[in-house]
Amino acid sequence: MNRKQFLQAMSILPLGMITRPLRALENFTDSWSPTPRMPVLFLGHGSPMNAIEENVFVKGFRETASLLPRPRAVLCVSAHWETNGTFVTAMQQPRTIHDFGGFPPELYAVRYPAPGSPDLAIACTELIRTTTVEPDHHWGLDHGAWSVIRHLFPKADIPVIQLSLDQRMPAHRHYSLAKELSSLREKGVLIVGSGNMVHNLRLVAWDKLNEAGFGFDWAIEAQELMRNLINGKNHQALCDYHKLGNAVQMAIPTPEHYLPLLYVLAQQKDTDVIRLFNDMPVAGALTMTSLMISAS
Repeated sequence: MNRKQFLQAMSILPLGMITRPLRALENFTDSWSPTPRMPVLFLGHGSPMNAIEENVFVKGFRETASLLPRPRAVLCVSAHWETNGTFVTAMQQPRTIHDFGGFPPELYAVRYPAPGSPDLAIACTELIRTTTVEPDHHWGLDHGAWSVIRHLFPKADIPVIQLSLDQRMPAHRHYSLAKELSSLREKGVLIVGSGNMVHNLRLVAWDKLNEAGFGFDWAIEAQELMRNLINGKNHQALCDYHKLGNAVQMAIPTPEHYLPLLYVLAQQKDTDVIRLFNDMPVAGALTMTSLMISAS
């Protein structure tokens, strides 16, 4: 159903059902007063074990957290929630999803009991005009979200919602959709993309998984190329990543871990600055490159 069809369908519903989403947006607008422009984060999340290990990457997450103003809520776009269509979690209390296998019991025991934000979820359905966004009451927080957000806000006292990745949508449309969320930065919302810039599990050197800094030549080439495009604010080329040569094709065999980066870059203003951190390869075929975009 496109937006025109949606509005036509809404026109035959009782007035109370039509005004409910609009009231939710008004409530969000009225109660969430303007704030200074929030930063935006892309976090290379890597192995789920980063949720419970102490390593250089976790240190990088925590150091970056110390630079953040306290947000009213977090909107996360994770590589691990792909859907047909676009959805946003709208429950009061999202569950912690352990969407992986073969890890130690300590990892499955982790819970991240952050509340949700139905008001923010409904606001997202209204802000995004390029496609219909449906509220979701079943998903929760997958490990792309909680494994890194728990290092930013360990008390789990900041509301967190997730926006899904429509797997049918090309990269430039994800970028355009993300731009429609930019006003949330002035409402105290921290937008987080969680994935990996270079992510080819088929070529991972598993015997070097704990050797930070080891990268195959093609991975280092792709990392450097994408880093230069990010620093040069060449977002069009990054949306057209499939035209960037063989190294980038090997770095992005499937797009789900790359697309969250575009959601973050789409928030960049002309006066914003970029700070890269955790910018190193792991196990040959992954990079943990992360970045913060901020007003200063």
